[in-house]
Amino acid sequence: MEADIYDFDKTIVPFDSGSKFVLFCVIHYPWCIITAPVILAGLVLSLCKIISFTSFKKVCFMFVPMIPLKKAVKKFWDKYEKTVHPWFYRKNRYRIIISASPDFLLEDIAKRLEFDELICSRHNAKTGSIIQNNCSKEEKVRRLYELHSKDDIKVIDVYSDSLKFDKPIFSLANGQCYNIVKGEKVPFNYDEVYK
Repeated sequence: MEADIYDFDKTIVPFDSGSKFVLFCVIHYPWCIITAPVILAGLVLSLCKIISFTSFKKVCFMFVPMIPLKKAVKKFWDKYEKTVHPWFYRKNRYRIIISASPDFLLEDIAKRLEFDELICSRHNAKTGSIIQNNCSKEEKVRRLYELHSKDDIKVIDVYSDSLKFDKPIFSLANGQCYNIVKGEKVPFNYDEVYK
């Protein structure tokens, strides 16, 4: 099978969906603000490298039990679906989206945009806590090959906004690598960028 791989945040949409969803929930469900001190403390500890980003994501969405999650996610994508970059709608091959964002947040938009496959960070929808490793960097490749044999899939094009964090998935491209800059696809040569 030939497939294209896409990052999601700042690639298919022009923002980080997890962060934007947190702010959306604080505005629409203001009682969520009581979790802010714990989330901010976790963020500081993560930025100072005292805890891992995966550990931070154990508390990042701790407000989830306090909101009607499915309704909130639907309202969120009702508002932001229109921000999807137009080039994404032109489908060439089987599309696999691999993202660090929570599954409970991306499953709705995955259906709307008819992703062929979604691989993302798994969270407990009742508690908001991340269940496994954050789906980023090398974990994206590990999760891809957890689902597909290397002999059964040939990655053609890879799209991401992050040259720094998505080197592992860019390395899979047998076709073209695209860095997404301000919503535009900028092709580049893997060997020239990652000498």
